[in-house]
Amino acid sequence: MGYYIRVLGKNLATIPVQELRKVALPAVVDVTEGSGESWEQLILKHESGQEIAVVERNPVVDGKLGAKELQEFLDEILHYKPASAAAWLQKYLPTVKVIYAFQLLSGTDVDDGWTPLHRLYQAIWKHAGGILQADGEGFSNQEGYTVLWQFGEGVAGQWNLGVMAQDGRWVHFEMDLGNDEHREAFWRGELPAGVRLI
Repeated sequence: MGYYIRVLGKNLATIPVQELRKVALPAVVDVTEGSGESWEQLILKHESGQEIAVVERNPVVDGKLGAKELQEFLDEILHYKPASAAAWLQKYLPTVKVIYAFQLLSGTDVDDGWTPLHRLYQAIWKHAGGILQADGEGFSNQEGYTVLWQFGEGVAGQWNLGVMAQDGRWVHFEMDLGNDEHREAFWRGELPAGVRLI
């Protein structure tokens, strides 16, 4: 199956391959499905040929993969916390027009493969707008802060998150994912005590 990170975008227009090739340097971007500016799949790889990631562009169209994937997300988010973020995503996800799915490959961990991957991911997010999703982590808001918790049990380390305030605005902060009190406050949709606001 593989590990995926995704951009759930609002702008259906395809980002030109030439633009992506510039931001990914010195890595290489090849179109593997579609052609020219109407690409459907890309491969990001090192100059050596070792593959870093496969990027699929899936418009959200009835009967196609993008729409099926979006429906899966709508079905699964209700099982995660906080409930306020799940409710927000229930309203937000139906406005998504395109999903860019990045399957991470072994080249990410070789010769600083993460750097061109992040630059490509950021360029596509900037172009498409919307929110982010990562397997085993969760969904972000439009600013890129994690708002729905999908981490595993043993997770720890500093992370940037957001909770929705009473007035509907996001409050962003940094917390240690391994801190049980912080974790439980976040699950309730509350700002954990003592965290650093961003």
